Amino acid sequence: MKPYIILNSAMTLDGKITTKTGSSEISGSEDLIRVHKLRKDFDSIMVGINTVIADDPRLTIHKIPAEKSDNPLRIVLDSRARIPLKSRVLNDEAPTLIAVTEKAPHHKLQALKDKAANVEVVISGEDKVDLPILMNELFQRGVRTLMLEGGSTLNYSMIQAGLVDEVRVCIAPMIIGGVKAKTLVGGEGVDYMREAFKLKLKKNYTLGKDLVLEYTMIK
Repeated sequence: MKPYIILNSAMTLDGKITTKTGSSEISGSEDLIRVHKLRKDFDSIMVGINTVIADDPRLTIHKIPAEKSDNPLRIVLDSRARIPLKSRVLNDEAPTLIAVTEKAPHHKLQALKDKAANVEVVISGEDKVDLPILMNELFQRGVRTLMLEGGSTLNYSMIQAGLVDEVRVCIAPMIIGGVKAKTLVGGEGVDYMREAFKLKLKKNYTLGKDLVLEYTMIK
């Protein structure tokens, strides 16, 4: 069993989610409101450790009116417990779950456990976080919906594992290029087009200057 999972992201017309320097201010104010409305509707929101280190996100609802209790559970995949203890995702605005592996240093795990009452550490996997097991663990804890906000490596891993149910992307009318700029989905990728992960378009609409596309994954 697993939560219902939506991959949500903003990207440029050429599929980039950051520039080569890591800048990621892509979508307009209308889309930010859309994202925060989604956060309010979801039980949890998940990112990878690289996103936390690069962007230091709060992963809370702060672009629309909301109560503290409306904030979703924040989940960070962090195999080696590299998360800086000053990260905003560890603040007391919402509960946070850090998914690590058996390779995570014990002193870092203890530091996280001592950080705050709302921060919990879960060991899932020996070398890499076992995504299916983690999703089952979340479901057993009562998490029924999860919004995946990347980055690109985690997006690919979740899709490859067959865990994503929907993909929603906001496409901004800009092109940035750059072979080192991260794309919506990274990872190893497939070898042949016939192996591509298939989707079905269910909805599309504009928000300001941006275009939002909503797909269901074909499994």
